[in-house]
Amino acid sequence: MSHNLTLAQNHAFDLARTLMVPVVLFQADTEFGVMVSSEYDGDEDAIVHEYDPWCPAH
Repeated sequence: MSHNLTLAQNHAFDLARTLMVPVVLFQADTEFGVMVSSEYDGDEDAIVHEYDPWCPAH
């Protein structure tokens, strides 16, 4: 978990590219977390962004 959104975004993008699977960046209270999209079962409103290594950059 990170309090810094920019740091969390960078880690999320790197993780997606390393694992070659979609990952979600989500916010829980005042922190940001990253996990594989297929394993995320939290609140959809908490998702900040989904990083998919197979789609071109947005």
